[in-house]
Amino acid sequence: MGTMLYAHGVDRCFEELNLSKPDDVKHVHQAYIQAGANLIQTNTYGANDIKLSRYSLEDEIRKINKRAVEIARSAAQDSTYVFGTIGGIRSFKKSAHSIDELKRNFREQLFLLLGEDVDGILLETYYDFEEIKTVLQIARKETTKPIIANVSLHEAGVLQDGTPLTDGLLVLEDLGANVVGLNCRLGPYHMLQSLEEVPILEDAYLSVFPNSSLPALNEGRLVYESDESYFKESAIKFRDQGVRLIGGCCGTTPTHIKAMAEAVANLAPITTKEVRVPKRETLTVQDTGDDKAPPLQEIVRERRSIIVELDPPKKLGMTRFLEGAQALHNAGIDALTLADNSLASPRVSNLAAGILTKEKTGARTLIHLTCRDRNLIGLQSHLMGLHSLGIHDVLAITGDPSKIGDFPGATSVYDVSSFDLISLIKQFNNGVSYSGKPLGAKTNFSVAGAFNPNVRHLDKAVLRLEKKIAHGADYFISQPLYSNQQILDVYNETRNLNAPIYIGIMPLTSSRNAEFIHNEIPGIKLSDAIRETMAAAGTDKEQARIEGLAIAKDLIDTAFDLFNGIYLITPFLQYDLTVELTHYIHEKEKQRAERKISHV
Repeated sequence: MGTMLYAHGVDRCFEELNLSKPDDVKHVHQAYIQAGANLIQTNTYGANDIKLSRYSLEDEIRKINKRAVEIARSAAQDSTYVFGTIGGIRSFKKSAHSIDELKRNFREQLFLLLGEDVDGILLETYYDFEEIKTVLQIARKETTKPIIANVSLHEAGVLQDGTPLTDGLLVLEDLGANVVGLNCRLGPYHMLQSLEEVPILEDAYLSVFPNSSLPALNEGRLVYESDESYFKESAIKFRDQGVRLIGGCCGTTPTHIKAMAEAVANLAPITTKEVRVPKRETLTVQDTGDDKAPPLQEIVRERRSIIVELDPPKKLGMTRFLEGAQALHNAGIDALTLADNSLASPRVSNLAAGILTKEKTGARTLIHLTCRDRNLIGLQSHLMGLHSLGIHDVLAITGDPSKIGDFPGATSVYDVSSFDLISLIKQFNNGVSYSGKPLGAKTNFSVAGAFNPNVRHLDKAVLRLEKKIAHGADYFISQPLYSNQQILDVYNETRNLNAPIYIGIMPLTSSRNAEFIHNEIPGIKLSDAIRETMAAAGTDKEQARIEGLAIAKDLIDTAFDLFNGIYLITPFLQYDLTVELTHYIHEKEKQRAERKISHV
C-alpha cells in the first residue's frame, strides 16, 4: 500500500488518505486483487495513537480505521479475505514507549478493527520480540479470528535480541498465532536463507512477505528495483520451504504479486521438508589485554574509590592534558574519565585521548559515550573499537543537545536514549550485536549511568536510576553537588539501590565561575554563603583557589562517610586542584585506617 501510494507522489501519512483520498486507496486494493491476491490488508499499518499523533491526527483514529475497512470491503471480491493490519511500534529505541503504553495503543486499534468485522488480524513489522508477544496475547484473548504474526529481522535467521528465528516462531505459535512468519527489511534471498532453518509447524502455517530489494536513493526518493521473474522463482522456493501464505512488503507491486500467484497456482502445499541445522557459535569473553583489573563497580563496593574527569582539550596539542593524566595517575586515582564533547563543544576525540593516556601514563580510562553524536551504526562501531583497544569502562549518557554548543545548527542524532545504549552495551556483553547477529566474542564492558541529583524532585531522579539498573547499569556517576544537605538527601534516597554511586565534586575556580554555575547550569544552585566566599576572593586567583578547594574539601568530608565513590571533576584542565583533592581523600582514608588500628 505504502509503496504504491508513494510511487504516485504521496509522501505523508498514508493512513489519512482513507479519509481524504479513499478512491486512491481502493484502486491500490483492486490492483492487487486483479493481480491474484486472495488476501488484502487494510490501510491501517500506522493507524494508532502513537503514530497518528505525529501528524496531529490522533483524534481521527476511529474514522481512519473504520473507513479503511469499508474501502477494503468495497474493493474485495467474494473470495477475498480482508485482514486488519496493525504495525509494530518499537524499533531500536525501545525506551521511547513502555509496554503499558504499547498495550493501550494496541487495544484501541484492535477493538476498532474487530468492531468492523475484519476477517482476521495481521501483525506485521515487529522487530521487538517483547512487543509482538505482548500484543499477540492481547489479540488472542479478544478474538477467535485468524491472526497472522510476522516478525522482521535485521540479520538472516535471528531476531533483534539474538533469539533464533525458529525459537521465536515457535513461541508465537504457542501464544496462539495461526500464521507466523517474516515481513519487511529483507529480500527473498535472506528470507529463504532464514526459512531453511524453520521446520513445518504443528499448529501454525508459515508466511513470508519479502521486500522487493534493498532500496536505493534516487534524487531524494527511495526506489526499489527487482525483476518480477525473480519473485516468480522465489515463490516456488518459498513453497518448497513450507510457506503457505506468500506476499510482499516494501517495493512489491501488483506485478510482483501476479508473478508469484502464477508460480504457485497449481502447486499443492508441502507437508514435510529437510531442515538445515544452523551453526551456533560458542562465544567467550575475548581477552584484549587488561581484563585482569576488577570492574569499577566491584572496586567501589569493596573500598574507597576515586575517579577523576579530565576533559580532552578543545585545541590541538595534548601535552598539558597528558601531564594532568600522569599527575592524577601518580596521585592514586582508580580511573581517568574522559567526556564526549561535553556541552556539545568539539574536543579531541576521547577515544584518542584515552588510548594516549593508557600508552603514556598507564592510567585506566573511563570513556563517556553520548547518544547525541553517533547514529546506531556509529555507536555499535565505536563500541567494537573500544573493546578491541582494551577499553572496557564506559559511561552511557544522552549528551547535551547540540544547540547549546559551538555549532548550534548541528544535528543531534539521538537514535537511542541512554537507557537503550546501556541495554545495547549489555547485549554486546552477551556476544550479540544490535541486529541480533553474533559478534564472534563476548565483550566485558562495565557500564556506568549518569545521575543528575540537581532536580526539584529527587525521588523521580532515583526512579530513573532504577530504570537504568533494569536496563543493565552497573553503577552511577553523579553531576557535581555543592550542598552538604543535598549529599545527605542523595544518600537517604539511594541507600537501598542495588548499584554504587560516585558522588560528583567539582572545585570552584573563581567568583565568575561560581556565578555561571549558579545562574546558567540547569538545576545547580549555590548557597549564598558559597557565592559570598568566592566573591570575597575578588580577582586574587590564589585566594580563589584556596577558597574553592576549601569548599570542595568540606563537601568531601560529608560524602566521605556516606559513599565509597568520589568523582572529582577537573575544571578547565586545572588538574592541580583535583590532584590536591585526591591527596586529601587518601589522607582521610589513611587517618581512618590508623584510628581503626589504634582502637583495636
